[in-house]
Amino acid sequence: MRSRTIKVDALARVEGEGGLFVKIKNRMVVDVKLNIYEPPRFFEAFLRGRMYSEAPDITARICGICPIAYQMSSVTAMEDAFGIKVDGQLCALRRLIYCGEWIESHALHIFFLHAPDFLGYEDAIRMAKDFPEAVEKALKLKKIGNELMILIGGREIHPINVKVGGFYRVPARKDFQPFVEQLKWARDFAIDTVKLVAGFNFPDFERDYEFVALRHPDEYPLIGGRLVSNKGLDISLQEYERHFEETHVPHSTSLHSHHLQHGEYHVGPMARFNLNCNQLSPMAKQAAVDVKLKTPVLNPFKSIIVRAVETVFACEEALRIIEQYEMPENPSVEVTPHAGVGFGASEAPRGTLYHRYRLDHNGRIADAKIVPPTSQNQKVIESDLKEYVSKNMALSNDKLTWQCEQAVRNYDPCISCSCHFLKLHIERE
Repeated sequence: MRSRTIKVDALARVEGEGGLFVKIKNRMVVDVKLNIYEPPRFFEAFLRGRMYSEAPDITARICGICPIAYQMSSVTAMEDAFGIKVDGQLCALRRLIYCGEWIESHALHIFFLHAPDFLGYEDAIRMAKDFPEAVEKALKLKKIGNELMILIGGREIHPINVKVGGFYRVPARKDFQPFVEQLKWARDFAIDTVKLVAGFNFPDFERDYEFVALRHPDEYPLIGGRLVSNKGLDISLQEYERHFEETHVPHSTSLHSHHLQHGEYHVGPMARFNLNCNQLSPMAKQAAVDVKLKTPVLNPFKSIIVRAVETVFACEEALRIIEQYEMPENPSVEVTPHAGVGFGASEAPRGTLYHRYRLDHNGRIADAKIVPPTSQNQKVIESDLKEYVSKNMALSNDKLTWQCEQAVRNYDPCISCSCHFLKLHIERE
């Protein structure tokens, strides 16, 4: 076979920059590299020497799409170090603002980043010309999520109202009343979205993943719990670094995470759904049943359906919390800093986000470790691509390039968090 090179200078519809290199020789894929070349962002180093109270605002700057995930993982880690328990309505408010983030992030991914792949459009702008009503409704859905974040967090990008121990201020019950009808509309539109995306044409591609996600005894996982997998993992967050390790690879400025003695693993909506679907809200469960979405979901291209189901859940969960909400007497619990090590994790829209902090006796950060979901998925993305290209070499270069890009977008990679993506280069010999 004569040499062929496919090059995409910049892949749209992912957050960040980087490159993908695929080499085919004698009809075999001999090399796949997710080349993340953006300079390291050093957030863990920025945190050293700062007070524990600064962590929520600093870590929120890691991502403009999922700042709540960073804040919740950081505050729960600090509270773990200090032996503080935040419960009741303060805990409910944390779930509520997280629902806002899931709604806005999932809406962005489903309609503006991923749906164009399935419908054959280069971008959402071109798609909007043929589907203006769906795009308008998607923007409305995203706005509802953003406005929830504004009310509770103070603003939608890098919210400023979250603190260790709770919040600086809390809304009154009446502040949430305008959201009730909006969220009912959002829930119904999310149900329609499940039906819409379930009708897409999906490549015939399944893999035997190790799925890893948080599990909470009483609720679909958002904040805290134990870390479990479909391959027998069941650990506390304190045990995380005994089971998972990050390593540097020459072709990436972002670390690759792997499960010790197991290798690559998969975090995100598919992992959450496969491990926790029995804890979804009633309408979310029914939405999955209606489109015959059953566990285990092993086709990563169908992650778009799972995200839509999780959007139904986030809307329904937000309505439940608002209905039961009573304004707490105090916006936060008292914090007395002391030396310690704290562990926290939450389920960002893209997957599990782990934080660990070591603090001195004044509550000053001596050391920090942050493992974002995209870093955890990098190895499995490379494996997906190697297997997908191996099975689809008969496709034209244009078609194969398109579907390789789509395979990456299955994971909604936030390279800004891990450290950035994507130019595509396929080399054939």
